[in-house]
Amino acid sequence: MTLTGVLFDLDGTLGDHDSSVTTALTAWLPTIGMVADQETIARWHQVAETHLAAWRRREIDYSEQRRRRLRDFGLAYGKEALDRIFAGYLVEYEKAYHAYDDVPEALEMVAGKGLRIAVLTNGSATQQRGKLARMGLADLGPVWTPDDLGMAKPDPGAFRGAVARWGLRTGEVLSLGDRHDLDVLAAREAGLRAVHLDRLGIGPVGEPHRIGSLRELADHL
Repeated sequence: MTLTGVLFDLDGTLGDHDSSVTTALTAWLPTIGMVADQETIARWHQVAETHLAAWRRREIDYSEQRRRRLRDFGLAYGKEALDRIFAGYLVEYEKAYHAYDDVPEALEMVAGKGLRIAVLTNGSATQQRGKLARMGLADLGPVWTPDDLGMAKPDPGAFRGAVARWGLRTGEVLSLGDRHDLDVLAAREAGLRAVHLDRLGIGPVGEPHRIGSLRELADHL
């Protein structure tokens, strides 16, 4: 089946989420009386993944996963106070968020091959579309989130739902993302092709369709 479209992940694929988090925490943690050292930043990532996983399973809503992250850092306040505190972090995160330097070249190459482009991302619709707008990618193509689809990656239904809304068939769409579990294995289970963007070189090394930069994508189209 001829390839027709490329379905990009956002965080870790188009946008540099991890370094944006580090920049944001460095500015924000001291405002709530915490030290922005490597240990604390690493713990933030660990705690975030724990509660985001619960949200992906639809056990809690998006606001609640944010509150639980703060509670794990010892901030035992009510919902409204926690929401205000997290809003301070979001200000810094949104200011810091930026695209990887290989994104423009890759998008130009994909478009140059006549392929359609869309984004499937785990996150709130408002936040994720805002990120794309700040990166100058608001008109990139359709953007689907769990708010739109009612399910999140790695549910194969998220991929099937996005592709159906796109008006394409799963076999003619390539999924590209940095999470092997969310963007590659789940996509293949849904019937899509998939390429793993392994920017950090952490594997799995046995993945045959693995690239270290978006500049290597041409070999898989």
